[in-house]
Amino acid sequence: MKMSKQFPLNALRVFEAAARLGSFTRAGEELGMTQTAVSYQIKLIEESVGEPLFLRKPRQVTLTEVGHRLSPKVTEAFELLQDAVASARRDTETALLINSTATFASQWLAREIGTFQLAHPNIAVRLAANDAIIDFNKESVDVAIRSGTGDWPGLVSHRLMRVEFAPMLSPALASTIGGVRTPRDLLKLPIIGPGDPWWPAWFRAAGVDDPDLAGRPAIRLGSQAFEARAAVAGQGVAILMPEFYSDDVALGRLYQPFKLRCSEGHDYWLVYSYARRNAFKIRAFRDWILGKLNPGEPAGQR
Repeated sequence: MKMSKQFPLNALRVFEAAARLGSFTRAGEELGMTQTAVSYQIKLIEESVGEPLFLRKPRQVTLTEVGHRLSPKVTEAFELLQDAVASARRDTETALLINSTATFASQWLAREIGTFQLAHPNIAVRLAANDAIIDFNKESVDVAIRSGTGDWPGLVSHRLMRVEFAPMLSPALASTIGGVRTPRDLLKLPIIGPGDPWWPAWFRAAGVDDPDLAGRPAIRLGSQAFEARAAVAGQGVAILMPEFYSDDVALGRLYQPFKLRCSEGHDYWLVYSYARRNAFKIRAFRDWILGKLNPGEPAGQR
């Protein structure tokens, strides 16, 4: 089956402008082309159609009958294309795709994001919670919340929160051994996530160099938020970020038996592509979350 010849899109754009303006010269001025280039593009279409589309007159061109029939259809086609692009742009600007670590999403962002939505009702928030490292060049994500040192090439990063951890447990569990008075008392209880590197770091800082965590049952729930729920249920002692569980502490479901908190130099960061740093929805979210968590940091500073 023989395929019909297709017009170059640029030639059709030139024809639309010349038909609308009634002048090759003015069409060239609008499109940033010379009159000779405009004439060449029109000739391409005329050769394909097999009929002249314009009557050339001194200082003026007018559509032939064939040109008159073609012009409104070409105009309509370009209007459809413009509408499609405008619609895609609106969708891009009104949907904010956030990727966050599961713990930050469940323990802070999910509780607070409603205030951002109220301030920006035209931005629809979509939140994905996982601990995968997002490649902004390959995935449709606008901003991400990451844990690390803040050094990611090609990304703008803003520190949101220091990651400091300490043991937490339910008062009821502590009462089963007559209370937790020294760090070693924690070892009398089930340890949730004994393979977590936070545990040996905290015990070393607390002066316990031989906690012997390797021989304990490997209770690992895959998320700090899940481990906190297990601790609330009295299933063991969890190593947590106390900032995330102030409500549980206030309600008497968890407590932090020792003031000592440790850090491994990793913090929570807001990150996004440098190339898209000026997108309205990204700037709006950046200003909102920095205002909530780190109001002293200028928006343009890492």
